[in-house]
Parts: sequence; structure tokens; C-alpha cells
Amino acid sequence: MAMMMMTRGASRAARSVITVVGPRYFSGVTLANETTATAAAAWSKVLGAGAGAGNVRGGAVGFGKFPVRYKSTATLSEVVEKVEKEEKTAADGGSDGGEKGAVSYWGVPQKKITKEDGTEWKWSCFMPWETYQADLSIDLGKHHQPKNLLDKLAYWTVKSLRFPTDVFFQRRYGCRAMMLETVAAVPGMVGGMLLHCKSLRRFEHSGGWIRALLEEAENERMHLMTFMEVVKPRWYERALVITVQGVFFNAYFLAYILSPKLAHRIVGYLEEEAIHSYTEFLKEIDNGNIENVPAPAIAIDYWRMPANSTLRDVVTVIRADEAHHRDVNHFASDIHFQGRQLNEAPAPLGYH
Repeated sequence: MAMMMMTRGASRAARSVITVVGPRYFSGVTLANETTATAAAAWSKVLGAGAGAGNVRGGAVGFGKFPVRYKSTATLSEVVEKVEKEEKTAADGGSDGGEKGAVSYWGVPQKKITKEDGTEWKWSCFMPWETYQADLSIDLGKHHQPKNLLDKLAYWTVKSLRFPTDVFFQRRYGCRAMMLETVAAVPGMVGGMLLHCKSLRRFEHSGGWIRALLEEAENERMHLMTFMEVVKPRWYERALVITVQGVFFNAYFLAYILSPKLAHRIVGYLEEEAIHSYTEFLKEIDNGNIENVPAPAIAIDYWRMPANSTLRDVVTVIRADEAHHRDVNHFASDIHFQGRQLNEAPAPLGYH
């Protein structure tokens, strides 16, 4: 009996303490002019409906909800105001304007992006200022002739990879392009990441090469996003993508650490093969073996193409992109072969 009375006494004492100090120590606001009942009601509002019966009794706030203090440095009045605003927003259907929008506690602005003609920009994966018109005048026939052992190793490595690709995809160039882009987007990301870490270790600039390689990776990814609108991969092709990407990422990562000049040369030859593949793709379209469907909307906006563009136009601009990537990677490899570092030569930023 004595033990029970002591326990009840301790509980009452704890509730009394929480009633007095809770609003002061678990909020950034001073409640000198607020009554305990008002503070408890405010905390009940912040902590939710569940706090009304089980967590707020006689003005005391339950222990289970105190982490609110640790989630924010806002004052109690600010938090209550925000909760009320979010409740009103939810009741109105998601936003003040009647349109659905994400409510951000941190106040991250969600700007409305428009095109040059004033129409709303509907893509979140890229912005209008990242779009461009492809340079179709680039020389597609340029080829780096292997001159030394590393060049030959890179060249025949790429040639050996072409054989299983030809066997698997044969003349299904849409699926072939999809697979190609899942691999082609890896080297720029790996190279940019390793150059980023190198720049941090050595406290030196990269000469713009980090950004240049990441631009290449993003451009290749946009190729994939475009082809996903045209080609629907089968389940086993998706499984193949996962396998190939896992193997290629680690292999290229190791190659870049051991020899950046070899790694860039391999990519240069891969891009030459990509140019060849897209040229064959265009021949199949011209021969009527592949339907020349309208260009996806994402391609029209990304490459600033006319509204009546077709799949043939899309393949043409992608082939031009691959030719530019070919030049950038052979150039990077040449810099290393000259015994220099990439940051000693300005990166070809925006080279499309």
C-alpha cells in the first residue's frame, strides 16, 4: 500500500512539473503571459488529436510526444500557426490555388517554370536553360587510329563487346539503343565522381572536367529517358540491364583508377560504335523496317526540336551527341598520353 501511494505521488509530482516546465523547455517561446491551460491547449493542437485524451490531462503533456522539440527550433506559436495552415491547405485540396502541391516545412520554394512562349514547363528532370539544339554539322566519320598498346587494348575491348550485343539484339535497334544508353551514362558519372574526390584530396580545381563529365552522363541519361517513350523493354532485357550495369560500373571504376587514359580511350571507341549503331538505326527507319513515329514530347523540348519532329530526327540528334562525346573522351585520353593532368587543359563545357 505504501509503495502504491509513493508511486501515485511521484506520478502527480511528475505531471505537475511537466505542466509548468513543459511549454518553457520544449518550446522556443516564453509563456510568461500565457496560462497553463492555454499552453496545454496549444501543445495539444501541435501534437495532434491523439494528445487530447491520452497525452494531455489536466494541462499536462504526455511524454510520448515531446520529440516535437527536437524536430524544430521554431517557437510554439510558429508551429501552431503552421499546423493550422497545413490543415487548411489539406481541406482546400492541396494548395491555396486549388492545385496539388507538396507542402514543405522548410519553406523550399516551388517556382512555376515557363517556356519562352509563356506556356508552363512540364518537366522536372531538366529545366529550359539546360536544353539546346544539337550540332548536326559534326564529322561523324572521325576515328582514332590505335597507336600503342593501351590504344589497341581499348579498341579490341570495345570490339569484343560488340559481338554479343549483335547476337542478342540482332536488328532490334530500339532495344539496342536502350541498352547502349544504360551503359553509356556510366563512364561520365564514374569519371566525374573520381575527379571530384581527387579535387578534394589535393585541394585543387578540376579545370571544369568534373562538370563536363557529369554533363555527359546526364546527356546520356536523357537519351535513355527518350527511348523509354518509344521502346518498352521486356523483363529479361531489364534483368540484363541490371547485370551489365553492375559489371560495367565496377570494371570502369577500377580501370579509371588504374589508368584514366585507358578508361577515356575505351569510352571514345564506345562512342564510335554508338555512332555506327545509330547510323544503322536510321537505315532501318529509311527502309521502312522501323516505323517513323512522332518524336516524344520530352525529346522535342530537350533538343528544341520542331513540334512535327519524328523518330528519325531524334535518332539523328542523339547520334550527333555521341559524336561529341567521342571527341571529348579521345581528347581527355590524349591529354593523359601527353603526360599532363586534365585540369591543365580547359574542359569543353557545353560541347554539344
